Amino acid sequence: MAVLVVIEHVDGEPTEPSLQALTFARGYAVDGAPGEPVHALAVGLAPRGLGELGVGTVHLAEHDAFGSYAPAAVARSVVETIQRLAPSVVVAAGSELGNEVMAHVAAMLDLPLAANCISASGDEVTRIRWGGSLLEEATVHSDVVLLTVQPHAVAIEKAPVGEPAVERFTPDLLPADLAVRVTDRVEAAADGVSLADAKIVVSAGRGAGSAEGFGIIEELAALLGGAVGCSRAVTMSGWRPHTDQVGQTGTKIAPEIYIASGISGATQHMAGCKGAKKILAINTDPDAPIFASADYGVIGDLREVVPAISAEIRRVKGA
Repeated sequence: MAVLVVIEHVDGEPTEPSLQALTFARGYAVDGAPGEPVHALAVGLAPRGLGELGVGTVHLAEHDAFGSYAPAAVARSVVETIQRLAPSVVVAAGSELGNEVMAHVAAMLDLPLAANCISASGDEVTRIRWGGSLLEEATVHSDVVLLTVQPHAVAIEKAPVGEPAVERFTPDLLPADLAVRVTDRVEAAADGVSLADAKIVVSAGRGAGSAEGFGIIEELAALLGGAVGCSRAVTMSGWRPHTDQVGQTGTKIAPEIYIASGISGATQHMAGCKGAKKILAINTDPDAPIFASADYGVIGDLREVVPAISAEIRRVKGA
């Protein structure tokens, strides 16, 4: 038996959630004994460095469809690999693409899918539900366990096994697998570090007051070399693009520090920043829910507190 991990990559560079999923898969236990052989599946290009994460074999699906967004085509490749390899479990990152691909796989095989897991052993899984407000322990009734791993719930750990073997194949795609295609791309109007990768994120909610109110947020983020985020209420008001939204329906982040100003801390928002190492909350309401999750808190108006932080940083830097 084996463990199969679906790898997402950008031009051959595996994504961080995929590497987390690999670490998760290596520790997957069957009958109390972890350590089944780890296989990886990728499309288009063979991802680099997988041997450092314990992958012995890479199954590389090659097809013109993989030059664009094609989740059903990727899923068909996963299904073919499952039928050929007969793994005990198939793991993918709990990203938007990973969850979508695995949902297609589950539908194609008529099997259950456990999404956003944080631990698993045999057919017993623990997963995050309701935007992180509860943990569910469940039993997956299936010969092949399909699951995705909650991003930032597992620390990446290396386990070098040498250069993996690469087995190339061309999946037998159906017309329905190519029904969804990308017809246009709109680049995010943002410079510098991306929100998902930023080590420091400075966010604001409705407390910013307006789109112009984000000027002080952008200033602080620039001083710290970080990225700007926001709450769903802000994007709904049209003050910031959806790409800046932190939350269950936005970007899930895992910075070293998350500065949340003027954000109440609704469950949906906190689901997006659960991976933050430290949270600094700034809010005028001392009873705001976010203070329950914050490591540091400042009760005050962000329009006074944030500029004061920026001024102190400039003073320390001698700028």
